[in-house]
Amino acid sequence: MAVDLGAAASIAPEHRHRKGLAYPNPLAKNPGQPQFPAPVTRADGTTLQVADPVATRLMVALMDMNAVIGGAACHWGGPAALAEIMSSVHGVMFSRPGTWYDHFNFANDAGHTENGVYALKANYGFAGVTVQDLKGFRSISSKLTGHGESHLFPEGVMVSNGPLGSSLPIAQGLAMADRLADNKRATVCVISDGAMMEGEAKEAVSAIPGLAGKDQVNPFVLIISDNNTKLSGRVDADSFSMQPNFQALEALGWHVVKLANGNDLQAAFTAVETAIRLAEGDRTKPVVLWAKTVKGYGVAATEKSASGGHGYSLAGADAVNGKLRAFVAEVNKGQPLPAWAEAWLIEIETAQKAKAEKAAQPRDANAGVPTTAPAPVKKDKIQAGFPKAMIAAADKGLPVVSVSADLQGSTGVAPFRQKYPQLSFEVGIAESNMVSTAAGFSKQGYIPVVDTFAQFGVTKGLLPLCMANLSQSPVIGVFSHTGFQDAADGASHQGLQYLAMTGAIPHVTTYCPASAEEAEWAMGEAIQHFVDERAKGHHPDSVLFFCGRENFAVSLKPEGASYAWGKAMTVADTTAGTAKKVVISANGSLVAHAIKAADALAKEGIGALVLNNAIANKPDLAAHQAALAACGGKLVTVEDHQVIGGAGQTLVASLVAAGTPVQVKILGVKGEFGQSAYTADELYAKHGIDAKAIAAAAKALG
Repeated sequence: MAVDLGAAASIAPEHRHRKGLAYPNPLAKNPGQPQFPAPVTRADGTTLQVADPVATRLMVALMDMNAVIGGAACHWGGPAALAEIMSSVHGVMFSRPGTWYDHFNFANDAGHTENGVYALKANYGFAGVTVQDLKGFRSISSKLTGHGESHLFPEGVMVSNGPLGSSLPIAQGLAMADRLADNKRATVCVISDGAMMEGEAKEAVSAIPGLAGKDQVNPFVLIISDNNTKLSGRVDADSFSMQPNFQALEALGWHVVKLANGNDLQAAFTAVETAIRLAEGDRTKPVVLWAKTVKGYGVAATEKSASGGHGYSLAGADAVNGKLRAFVAEVNKGQPLPAWAEAWLIEIETAQKAKAEKAAQPRDANAGVPTTAPAPVKKDKIQAGFPKAMIAAADKGLPVVSVSADLQGSTGVAPFRQKYPQLSFEVGIAESNMVSTAAGFSKQGYIPVVDTFAQFGVTKGLLPLCMANLSQSPVIGVFSHTGFQDAADGASHQGLQYLAMTGAIPHVTTYCPASAEEAEWAMGEAIQHFVDERAKGHHPDSVLFFCGRENFAVSLKPEGASYAWGKAMTVADTTAGTAKKVVISANGSLVAHAIKAADALAKEGIGALVLNNAIANKPDLAAHQAALAACGGKLVTVEDHQVIGGAGQTLVASLVAAGTPVQVKILGVKGEFGQSAYTADELYAKHGIDAKAIAAAAKALG
């Protein structure tokens, strides 16, 4: 029952405020002047040297190329769009007398632009960041991760970012805490127009002016980069226009400052300076700076691209064929490159040229002697199988619909959308809305397939998933980039708890395919299950597919084997004639590593029976019991997931409950966040879940 709340006590003014617990602030203090400056004129007529936006773009172009050569994807369009605004914001903050963070909180909710902020920090030497450090961007040895992460770079990042719309509400909390503590500090938050589509952002956009009007928020400035562009294309063309939302900001209680050209440095600086002055002048009226920007600014091709050059458009070979040099020359407006940029560019070109020459050399020292090698294994992304099954079902006339939240190109379902646009719906960058919308389709008899990265699907989409199943409105989910498979993007994108968060939801099946072939088969089965259950008047389970992003063998199915729903397939068996034996149970991206471990163990005379435990929350107990009986009860489980709540713990609990004797090693992530790396294999090795670690665990069982 609800409880009637009495009137709040009357608080005397002297008791209005209370400080929080004191602890050391790890943020770096004010830096010196930027190495590569650009002048702006302040409101008082004086000149201030800020970080040159052109230098920012040059650094981003070159650091992105270093990362691409290492094997990581990168962002270009966002940091290029916000270079002038970021220079202006930091110029104002760093020029305040005293320590900058006594005057300002800064949160970046345009997470895809963090490499531009890193470049700006290197220009200032802020937090010890140097131009040399930028060359390691997104590598496992660098604190400059794909998105800003305060657990790895606390001196440079106050609020971690990445998942769009997540930093703005935290910034709201910062400003409210400052008001409670009676601190004289303003909060500045930068956000993209795409991020403004998220429910978290919309809630904060409503709450901040409402609470500020009650004098519960310190001065607040929200800066929106509006370029009508998101990852997959133009916002209004793919989903719907955000302009009415921005036009409604004034009615919500914001003081709106408009900036017609956010890529004009002086105009941007003046607008930022004005917005901060207005907010500090009246904390009860937060200020939004609505800035028109151009995504991919500085390079004509990316400016014209529908996605604004969201990702970096160059490949490693472009360092040799002249495209990289042409790209940075255009960024530098056709002027001779500064010495530091020219030296960096030559360093990249020289290294790539040497790499290309080495690759072109004959591998056999006796070049004239023909050599034989096994045929290369055909590889593809696991998610490539999903749209094939979706298209096949739609071709049969089944009511399959795709409901997406901007990432259909990355999750793999784009081919379905290309063939069946009338059955495809883009709700914008709004994962919660995506799942709930799909539930509505399901209730009306459709077979809805939603897609996004695993991290976003199981966090932003978790309550909608619960409510969908509670409403007998099941959905099929394609949640890609699981765990460390999203290596380069860093911890904010690495969903390492996806099975723990979804496996206990009633009427949900979590499925982790290990290959594109298996993904195609399993999607087809899930769709047919919908059809069969609806025909019986029953409600099917939701099926959530979790898969990686890197390339794997198209098929790991042994010759003569066949897929069967709910059955753990034996994908490798090297136990014949061996005295020592072990069962290795894996799923998803780590099945291939388990097979490698089995091969390594076989060379040491240890047999291994590898099971693909694809349905993590409903393990095939019979198959594991039979395998354990053949292998002396010894078991290694491995997954790209936290140990807690993962497939290993679920399996072992089921075995123990059934009275099955087992001696086990459970391999997974041990209660840590991840970080950026060029490849998932680097993180697998670091966290002890690669083939080498699997083999070591097997040997440790004796």
